[in-house]
Amino acid sequence: MPTLTMKLELMKPTRHKQAIYRQMTELNTRFANWLLGYEELARATSAHFRKFSDEKLPSAIVNQTIREVTSKKKNQKAKIFRRQWCVYNNQNFRIEHENGQYKVSFPTQEKRVGVPVVAKAHQLKRLELALSEGANIGTAMLHEKKGKWFVSVSFAFATPKPAETAKKMMGIDVGLDFLAVGSIGTHACFFSGREVAFHRRRHAARRKQLGKAKKLNAIRKSKGKEAQWMKEMNHLISRRLVDFAVANGVRTLRMEDLTGIRHSAKSKKEAGRNLHSWAHYQLQEFIAYKAAMAGIQVEYVKPDYTSQTCKCGHAEKANRKRHVFRCRTCGYQLHADLNAAINIAKAISGLSATKKAG
Repeated sequence: MPTLTMKLELMKPTRHKQAIYRQMTELNTRFANWLLGYEELARATSAHFRKFSDEKLPSAIVNQTIREVTSKKKNQKAKIFRRQWCVYNNQNFRIEHENGQYKVSFPTQEKRVGVPVVAKAHQLKRLELALSEGANIGTAMLHEKKGKWFVSVSFAFATPKPAETAKKMMGIDVGLDFLAVGSIGTHACFFSGREVAFHRRRHAARRKQLGKAKKLNAIRKSKGKEAQWMKEMNHLISRRLVDFAVANGVRTLRMEDLTGIRHSAKSKKEAGRNLHSWAHYQLQEFIAYKAAMAGIQVEYVKPDYTSQTCKCGHAEKANRKRHVFRCRTCGYQLHADLNAAINIAKAISGLSATKKAG
C-alpha cells in the first residue's frame, strides 16, 4: 500500500495557539525522556502519564509517544530526546474540506481546535485525490520551523488492481546530461538536464563567492534553495513519467537499483560535481510512489552493463560514446540513454536481490 506524506502549513495560528503548541511540545519531550528510563515501558499506557506529571496532555498524544519511544529506544544512541513533537493518529486527527478550504482538527491541552491550512497547488491536487479516493490517514506530526507551524500528514492509498491484459513494460534510465529517459520499446520520453545544470552552476558560483566572504549562513540558505528547487523538479519529472506510463497501458515499471553506487561520470561544465551528488535516489522514490498510486508495479534491476549492451547481446564499454550507442559487432545504433532504458525494461542483468519490487 503506497504511502504519501504531505507537509501542510497552519494558517496564521494566534499567539495563544502557538503558545499552546509549544507547551505541549515541551511537556511531550520531557515525557518522552522520562519514558526512556521507565522500567515498565513495555506495559505503559496513557494512565501511566500521571506517574510522570499532573499537567494535562491529550491521551492521544501520550499513547502515540509511548509507541514511538518504545520503537525508538532500541536505536536511541543519545541519552535524551532533544525534541519530541506531538504526533496524532487517525482516531484523533481529522482533515476536512469546507467552504472551498482545507482545515485540520486535533486535540490540545485546552480543547479540540480546527485550523485552516495553507496548501500549494500541487498539495491541493494530492489532498483532493486522497479524500476522493478514501485514502487512510496514518499519523500527523505537529511541528514548528522558522516561526511557522506545520502538520506532516501521511496518507496510505489502496493500490488499484491493474487489468490482466495490460502487460506493457517500461524502463527508466537516470543520468547526468538527461535526468531521465523513459522507454516503452522504442517509444520514449526524454528529460534534459540542461536547465538543472544551469541552476546548479549558478548556485555553485554563488556559494564560491559567499565562501570567500565567509558568509556561512548565506551558503546554507543557497544549498537549501537548490535542494528545494531540485525536489520540485523531481516531482515534475516523476509525474510526467508516470502519466506517460499510464497513457500507454504500462503494467510494470523498472529502474536500476542504484543502492550503494557512487557514479564516476562527470560533467565537463561542472567540475567536481558527479552523478552521485544529484538527487537521483529522490527521483526514483517519487516515481515509485506515484506509480504505485496508479496501480503500476515497480521493480528494480541490477545496473550491470545496461548502458553497454546491444540488442544482439554484445556488451562492450566502447559501444557507448556519450549520447551515441553503436554496437562494435552488429553496427546497431541508438541514443545511448534510450538503449539503456530499453535494457532496463528487459532486465537484461537480472532483477535486484537487494531492492525488491514495490
